[in-house]
Amino acid sequence: MVERLTIKTIGSRGDGVALSDAGAIYVPYALPGETVEVDPWPGHADRRNLRRVETASPARIKPICPHFGVCGGCALQHWDAAPYRAWKRELVAAHLDHAGVAASVAALIDAHGEGRRRAVFHARRATHDILEVGFAALHAHRIIPIDRCPILAPGLTGAVDAAWAIAEALKPIAKPLDIQVTASDAGIDVDVRGSGPLAPPLVLALARVAETHKLARITRHGELVTQRAVPTVRIGRAAVELPPGAFLQATALGEETLARLVLEHVGGAKAVADLFAGVGPFALRLAERARVLAADSDADAIRALRRAGAATSGLKPIAAVDRDLFRRPFVAQELAGINAVVFDPPRQGAEAQARELARSRVPLVVAVSCNPATFARDAKILIEGGYRLGEATPVDQFRYSAHVEVVARLTR
Repeated sequence: MVERLTIKTIGSRGDGVALSDAGAIYVPYALPGETVEVDPWPGHADRRNLRRVETASPARIKPICPHFGVCGGCALQHWDAAPYRAWKRELVAAHLDHAGVAASVAALIDAHGEGRRRAVFHARRATHDILEVGFAALHAHRIIPIDRCPILAPGLTGAVDAAWAIAEALKPIAKPLDIQVTASDAGIDVDVRGSGPLAPPLVLALARVAETHKLARITRHGELVTQRAVPTVRIGRAAVELPPGAFLQATALGEETLARLVLEHVGGAKAVADLFAGVGPFALRLAERARVLAADSDADAIRALRRAGAATSGLKPIAAVDRDLFRRPFVAQELAGINAVVFDPPRQGAEAQARELARSRVPLVVAVSCNPATFARDAKILIEGGYRLGEATPVDQFRYSAHVEVVARLTR
């Protein structure tokens, strides 16, 4: 059944939103002010599939990718930059308001830079034994085969071709492969998941792929398969050897922007705790001027951070510890003598750690988040514990998506 809808706004996931007597209706790829024809989205009463734009918004532009609208990787390539940037800033403001947190929100900082330096491709053999390598379709398990991706950084040039070659070698059938690629200073680092144990002929085949495509390393679930060069990234003065499948900020400029804001907020603090530190994008830069306590539950990341710190001259001491901060957050007594705490948790936020910080006497907290909703929740906990929230700064390293980073300073 075909319907005609008028789009009022863009929702928090990047879908166009129309209003009906039954509530909001979400239409991917539709823009505010547009009249559109839609048909049902099977299994979702509040979603519709866009069939045709009857009256287009003047802010509608041509997408940069031929796969846009089919591949589910990007939501908003068709929207002009000015309203897109205003909407992304408003996402942060709306979550703060919803949580009852009063704070000003700065202008959005564009941190796309050269593009994404990491991606995960999916691969499987579909009907008629046809290999598909690409990204998932929007809200579906179907794989959209791709031959290029214009939002990837130059450091991932050749990654799509390499992913196809890896999939050809491993021949996924019942279960899809996940092929994570990361741009390093030594070349592309690849971690493959879903293949099962590799027999010697498959190891040899992957070694040939690595040589042909000049890959730095291939691992399977973190176990080394073949290595041509040690994958490293530069963080401040340090060169960090990446653990297999290591987490990095999505773009190099995103990492640099977040680190710059953190350093500005920390100021002259002489003893800093960096919680959820990962491989050290903040800790290694902070150690150029302060003693650092760094903690993360990822033991491999902490080892990489510890080695990089020890091998870099001119840094102040870094105490890097493997610790699950969800189950064992630092309590007030452990933070005695710390002048500033930086935390940058996963999407679920840092609720347990925020509650302990609220009980502490740490004078300064710098909160970094990839989820405005959990950022607002954690900020409210700190405010209720006596902190004052300064201006929140949104950072956009996930261009064309609904994801946005936030950085803010809280003081006693």
